[in-house]
Order: sequence, then structure tokens, then C-alpha cells
Amino acid sequence: MAKLETFTELKELAENLHYQVQKQKILSDLTDDMIDMPIRDLITGYNKLPYCFTLQSCYGHFVYNSQKDTHNLEPLPAKGVIDKIEYRIAYIAFCIEYSDLGRDLFESFKKITAIDPENVQFCCSEWFWKRQVNSYALQVEPDRFKRKDTAIVDFKEALHIEKIRREFFIRLYELLEDAKEK
Repeated sequence: MAKLETFTELKELAENLHYQVQKQKILSDLTDDMIDMPIRDLITGYNKLPYCFTLQSCYGHFVYNSQKDTHNLEPLPAKGVIDKIEYRIAYIAFCIEYSDLGRDLFESFKKITAIDPENVQFCCSEWFWKRQVNSYALQVEPDRFKRKDTAIVDFKEALHIEKIRREFFIRLYELLEDAKEK
């Protein structure tokens, strides 16, 4: 899982003459087993767009007393008998091409935060940007923890985050479908 602890505000898209070569290199090293199963099709879809590719991703995981798997994909139980839950951030780090279609996608990504501005961020991460110009992250994380890749939350907040995470990925699938039509 990435360390997004160096969260920074959005940077503007910049020209990158090496975009296509960098995309080929990153994607040649990517395998399905590196991607959480619930978002494999989503990641594959974005990587097929000529003006975007993914750098890292995580579906987001809930770890608690009876569920110790740090890559748990199971939904939270219907009733709360859990006091504290470790939430491992849901995110996708993208690299976007400096082009008209890239700018359109960038603007669309900005709008995803409207799902829940207190829990969804579109941001940069300094360590991603240093490795790959025009890299951005969309993440589902309570605002007070936005600089961390994990958070300890109570059961009620975990349920809310789970709901937001579901809406977040649905919206990303919808954006992908729109992008394919362009």
C-alpha cells in the first residue's frame, strides 16, 4: 500500500514529453495480482485510455478484532459489535497526459470529491510527483486523516466510509465509461 502521507494540494498539469514511454514502462511492470480484485476492471479500463494510466491503487480495507486480514475485502458486519476499526485507505494514483482529453479527465476527477467533500480528496503526493510528473491521487479518507494511509475510526464512521467508498468506485466506473466514448 502506498504511503500518501505527503499529501499536497493539486498541481496544474504540466507538459511531459516522456509520457508515452513512462506509461509503457509502468504498465509493463503491472500484473493483475498487484490490484485488489474488486477494482481490477476499473484499473484495466483506465490504463487502456491513451491519456491516463494508474500508478498504484487500493480498494480500501477494514481491519478489526475478528478480522485481522490487512487485505480484507469483506463488507463490515451489519451490526456494530466492534469498538475501533483500522481503515486502510481506498485510493487510485493516476498519471494524466498533458492534452485536451487529459485536462477533461482532470476536471472530471475534481468533481468526484462532491460525493462527500469531508471524505473524498483529489490531491497530489510529493513522492509520486517526483517520480512521475502529472500524478494525482483520488482517495477516500476522512479529511482529518487525509495525510495518512490508515485511520482508526469507530464503527459508525466505518460504515459511512464503506458507503462512500462504494459510491466513489461507482462514480469512477461511470467516468471511465464516459471517457471511452470520447
